[in-house]
Amino acid sequence: MQLRSGKPYPLGATYDGSGVNFSLFSSVAQSVDLCIFDEAAGETRYVLPEMTGRCWHGYFPGLRTGQKYGFRVHGPWSPADGLRCNPSKLLLDPYARRVHGQVDWCEAVFGHILVSPDLRNDLDSAPHVPRSVITDGQFDWEQDRPLRTPWENTVIYEVHVKGFTIRHPDVPSELRGTYLGMAHPASIEHFKSLGVTAIELMPVQHFVHDMSLLERGLCNYWGYNTIGFFAPHAEYFTRPDDSGGQVCEFKQMVKSLHEAGLEVILDVVYGHTSEGNHLGPTLSFKGIDNPAYYRLDDNRFYYRDYTGTGNSLNTYHPHTLQLLMDSLRYWVTEMHVDGFRFDLAPSLARTAHEVDRVSPFFSTIHQDPVISQVKLIAEPWDVGDGGYQLGNFPPLWSELNGQFRDCVRDYWRGHNHTSRHFSLRMGGSPDLYGHDRRRPSASINFVASHDGFTLVDLVSYNDKHNIMNGECNVDGNTDNRSWNCGAEGITADFAINALRAQQQRNLLATVMLSQGVPMLLAGDELGRTQCGNNNAYCQDNDVSWIDWQRMDHVMLAFTRRLIALRQAHPVFRKIHFTSVECAWYRNDGRRMTSTDWDTPWAKAIATYLAGGADSTDDDFYIAFNPHSEPLPFTIPLELGDDWRVALHTSRVTAQPVTTGDGTVFRVGAHSLLVLSR
Repeated sequence: MQLRSGKPYPLGATYDGSGVNFSLFSSVAQSVDLCIFDEAAGETRYVLPEMTGRCWHGYFPGLRTGQKYGFRVHGPWSPADGLRCNPSKLLLDPYARRVHGQVDWCEAVFGHILVSPDLRNDLDSAPHVPRSVITDGQFDWEQDRPLRTPWENTVIYEVHVKGFTIRHPDVPSELRGTYLGMAHPASIEHFKSLGVTAIELMPVQHFVHDMSLLERGLCNYWGYNTIGFFAPHAEYFTRPDDSGGQVCEFKQMVKSLHEAGLEVILDVVYGHTSEGNHLGPTLSFKGIDNPAYYRLDDNRFYYRDYTGTGNSLNTYHPHTLQLLMDSLRYWVTEMHVDGFRFDLAPSLARTAHEVDRVSPFFSTIHQDPVISQVKLIAEPWDVGDGGYQLGNFPPLWSELNGQFRDCVRDYWRGHNHTSRHFSLRMGGSPDLYGHDRRRPSASINFVASHDGFTLVDLVSYNDKHNIMNGECNVDGNTDNRSWNCGAEGITADFAINALRAQQQRNLLATVMLSQGVPMLLAGDELGRTQCGNNNAYCQDNDVSWIDWQRMDHVMLAFTRRLIALRQAHPVFRKIHFTSVECAWYRNDGRRMTSTDWDTPWAKAIATYLAGGADSTDDDFYIAFNPHSEPLPFTIPLELGDDWRVALHTSRVTAQPVTTGDGTVFRVGAHSLLVLSR
């Protein structure tokens, strides 16, 4: 059969009801084979007949959805020049909407001979690598529309698709660990009862399990190893080995969450792929056009690595940048997601070497009428020189505020020299974001995320305990800024456990009552522990899964009350820094001075938040006592009286006493008190 010439655009496989148009970009190819697989895995190859603008294309009449396919690229093999074409390797379509199967690790999946990386390996990889699958994208969205929840009203819930549902007793067994499990009424009821507004899914673009992990009986549980930027990860489908319409399951999840008023944000990994460094496998990009897709070293045999994974995508190349923009636009327009959290975002904004605020990546997103209108969150650091870019992202962007995390942890574990920074973090970090007309919503506030200790472990362990990862406990961060409250790990000591529970409430209350956008790690409201593992990226087991049978009901009730308090009062959700009316006081009721801020041990402080001159909200007074003994806090006469307790993190709150200086409250050790009027 002869393919018709077809069209160079759109890239990928496009089904039109009568056949499929295929188009693949490669500036180094000499020819490209389209590989079609039958039900018995038999392969038939067809040469793409045309090349337009470095896009190889052809039209296959009569081909239907569900068809598995791949590409083989004929071209130069010269690793020293960065050229790694090898037609014996079956390659995934970078634009594949669905991926079938995983990598069967063996020598055939590598483009080079393992003992001689400069020599080409001619073993056929087709029996050992995934296939691309043709989809038509048809789905009845009915009246689904973007929710556009304002940033100031947003509360983010960071969650793993499998870990959240795999043990949920009210989710049917066949749906646990899947997109449809996330869409089940039992899951949605939990989200709604908490009061969160956005579900941030850990990576769900199709990823690969590393060979080294599988050899240790582990896997790439977190998913930060993408190979398919358009395809939902297949293992979260209810029938991952079926070639039917599983993409609809992802869409159904989004639709159901939207119906419940919940936005969907994707944690996306565009800085690197699962093909690794010069010794990694050839699965897609490396064999299609290695110099275009990857940043190569001056010695082009090797890769530049700003991500710690062995490679970095070359977002400075127009076709690679196009791939990422097409992917983002696809997830918004076709999959209806509401925003993105960009892993290691500075790696995407590097030009030759440096991170550039006017890089092609930023400029293209900002001018795009689709992508620029959704929520954009940066993890504002990568592992390269100059990669720490907290506070330096352009307008439109929000950032994971690592300084908020570190400062709040230090403050509540009693470190000196923290009060001034603590007040700035509570105020939305104006020192970081009060420029370029950025707003408090630029700060994503958190104390725990997937990467590090859970909230329970943060108050239960001084050191990481990652032995189960099989890396001799050298992996994971050593600077956790945690405090075990007197014992390492699980203890039967009642006083220590009571203090730990109180510290959890302190930390979470600080997140929810600060200006900016709060983020809650799934399971922290339930008392989830990873037994001290602060890098559970490879633990697809009880270490990472939520155990719904052992939830902390007291913590859950507190979290619900706390989020409800935030959502009920605009004073905690200011849109502009200039509208944040607050003042800071010592515990004796005097205004904080520069000398007070510079006093190392001055940590018993309080803030007054004015509800507004037009009385649109209540006034609030929040007292913070990280000390190990109870302290009196005086509300000065100038702030009035008739204060009532809105929330407290200690078990006992004493009655106020009226004095000549004002109203005095006794605030318990290691606790926080919220008053309102």
